[in-house]
Amino acid sequence: MHNASAAAAADSSHWTDPKRYLWLLGPAVPIIGLVALLGFWLTGAGWPLWFAVALAYGILPGLDWLFGEDQANPPEAALNALVHDRYYSWLLYAFVPLQLAVVVFGTWLAVNMSVPWYHLLGLTMSVGIISAVGINTAHELGHKKPQLDRWLARVCLSTSMYGHFYVEHNRGHHKNVATPEDPASSRFGESLWAFLPRTVIGSVRSAWHLEAERLGRQGKGVWHVENENLQSWAMSVVLFAGLTMAIGWLALPFLLVQAVYGFSFLEVVNYLEHYGLMRQKGPDGRYERCLPEHSWNSNHMVTNLFLYHLQRHSDHHANPTRHYQALRHFEHSPQLPSGYAGMITLAYIPPLWFALMNKRVLAHYKGDMSRINMYEPKRDKLMARYAEQARALARV
Repeated sequence: MHNASAAAAADSSHWTDPKRYLWLLGPAVPIIGLVALLGFWLTGAGWPLWFAVALAYGILPGLDWLFGEDQANPPEAALNALVHDRYYSWLLYAFVPLQLAVVVFGTWLAVNMSVPWYHLLGLTMSVGIISAVGINTAHELGHKKPQLDRWLARVCLSTSMYGHFYVEHNRGHHKNVATPEDPASSRFGESLWAFLPRTVIGSVRSAWHLEAERLGRQGKGVWHVENENLQSWAMSVVLFAGLTMAIGWLALPFLLVQAVYGFSFLEVVNYLEHYGLMRQKGPDGRYERCLPEHSWNSNHMVTNLFLYHLQRHSDHHANPTRHYQALRHFEHSPQLPSGYAGMITLAYIPPLWFALMNKRVLAHYKGDMSRINMYEPKRDKLMARYAEQARALARV
């Protein structure tokens, strides 16, 4: 036994991350955006303005299907070196100035170039997608301890006006995930279009309440300068005001629309991640610890490379401080049938989403509908509709 352990440790000491250079696809996202914008500027052709949209909704789902899943985990003995390798942090840092460059250049093009309305739509959506991926980069940075990482997280959030995400995600969502108390956990039978206003409004309320509590414990009011929501929102105000003064007043509506599209795109991803899943309460009335079974997971390799392993969401919620390069696949965590890129389009069409996902939620809980995070306005209809299917699963 000792010899086997020693051999495993020796093998791990020579282990190298097979995806080490593929992680460059993360900061490649804004580079792709910049190249597309530059292509429009140089040629006047409108199609490059749609490239980020095509990447998100078409190319990535196709690549996920083509390259399939990667369920490999790094060996335990290699984790410490993997986590402390600064190369992976620099990939995150590189994203930040590139994201800002896309937003600045895209805004300048929108104001100064003659863009037909339909290509202006593509430009707005493409810049908004980069802002949305910036929220994901902020998500990874915001979970880290260094002040530089946390400050850069809020810079990323400034382009989408979603600075409160820094507070709500870390201190609200991770505490209440997969419970009815969490505005960012979608419920069984709840459409994306019902979820969006609930999560957007609920997240702002939660972030404001969390900061009021934190500052109150220090004897300070909620409008204090140390309110992290106000600090983050101020960064957006300064950025948008600065670009408006430098480029022209038409910059402001462009920035606002791309920001709304950007944070809405992020909230579609939130909709995917915990749909219908619920942590159970113990005899003491407290929710059980968050486990891998409380998040939908996906090992589709290409989207994971572009999104810093965000799709290995089961491990992320079970171990929130674990770095993206070290996130693991769990055999018994619930699995999405596709990567996020493919699932986003399905979420836009509720009948298709329900047809695909409701049976998976029921199967995950073996037909026990009492364990599902149910959309309360439709509880009775849902219970009646899926009663027979639930009974069949319970008998298996």
